[in-house]
Amino acid sequence: MIWILFICFIVCLFLRFPIAFSLGFSCLIYLLFKGIPLIIIPMKMYSGIDVFVLLSIPGFIIAGNLMNQGGLTEKIISFCNHLLGHIRGGLSLVNIGASMLFAGISGTAISDTASMGSVMIPAMKKEGYDVDYACAITAASSTVGPIIPPSVPMIIAATLSGLSVGKLFLAGAIPGLLLGVGLMLVAYVIAKRKNYPKHARSSFKQIWKGFVDTFWSLLMTFIILFGIIGGIFTPTEASIIAILYAFVIGRFVYEKLTFKNVQVVLLSSMKTSASLMVLVGFANLFGWILITEHIPQMLSTEIVGFTTNKYLVLLLINIVLIVVGTFMETIAALLILFPILLKVAISVDVDPIHFAVIAVLNLIIGLTTPPVGVCLFVASSIGKVSIAKVSKAGFPFLMVSVLVLILITLFPSLSLFLPELFMD
Repeated sequence: MIWILFICFIVCLFLRFPIAFSLGFSCLIYLLFKGIPLIIIPMKMYSGIDVFVLLSIPGFIIAGNLMNQGGLTEKIISFCNHLLGHIRGGLSLVNIGASMLFAGISGTAISDTASMGSVMIPAMKKEGYDVDYACAITAASSTVGPIIPPSVPMIIAATLSGLSVGKLFLAGAIPGLLLGVGLMLVAYVIAKRKNYPKHARSSFKQIWKGFVDTFWSLLMTFIILFGIIGGIFTPTEASIIAILYAFVIGRFVYEKLTFKNVQVVLLSSMKTSASLMVLVGFANLFGWILITEHIPQMLSTEIVGFTTNKYLVLLLINIVLIVVGTFMETIAALLILFPILLKVAISVDVDPIHFAVIAVLNLIIGLTTPPVGVCLFVASSIGKVSIAKVSKAGFPFLMVSVLVLILITLFPSLSLFLPELFMD
């Protein structure tokens, strides 16, 4: 009967149902066919969201939106422009650098693409960059966000596995920096070849002023990360502190937050948080059905029966996750697949922290993978250019992302060095 669940889910996806409703509807059909009492739906949904650390997600969403409304995006872009604008193709490097700094506030690739894209794509187009290139680099740079802490997908992975949120945050730092630097190198080579414009070099005074303007924003990431790592507060408490901090900075330092803005932020954050919680609830129900049908055990047996070489197992998992990531949002895919594949990885002696980084990176790479990478669609809609052109322009960035993924897969120390250094 399990085939009914998968067929309904796939059909709903092709019909463009939201992921949460695709999960819920397919579960409902399965339960009706099996004759299982429907009271199991609210029970499993509630147990899925009744996890204390999940309260941090609405908190970080509100904090990020407060900082956006407070003018943070423009200040980060301005600071990066002072640092990198004088290099050939400087705006493309600014795009990536700003995403690396913005990562600590947005935490999700799609929100980064939308926020940065609305500013950077028109600016790059105005200065003579090809529109498809501007869209491609915006989508590619957004994949850095969910890796560099604090990261919503990492919080989800910790919730699903019982791993330390602090360790996962630290584990993503080096891979995130590697990904950002790799994208910058590719962008520079393309800019040199296409002779994209550059700005005049900024003076030290301008750079210092840009840093001072951005400092209070960057300090929030520092407070969150080291507060969690140092055991000063939990991720949930950190998200509340982030809200208070973001409000004070946006209202009294940047002086762009008004009470009207705050109302807009709260309404938008409520919608986003509610949709995520519904997704988590239905995904928990979906996962319960998979467990009752012994799917994790069957999958683990099949993969381990094929090979016990951990690198071949990780290769198979990488392929599965990248393919899934092309048509499914990161958090939804994590909720469904991460607990299953984590058991497979652990069975061949892969460190769970290492595997969590691999899984998150895989899925966010999928967001920029044609033909249906979600971030590609967001960027192309902002730039008003076809998805085919954006995909073609983004191919070099996709290749460097895959290269970073291979390095992280083959060298666990890239993920484990900082957690072992600071938290063991």
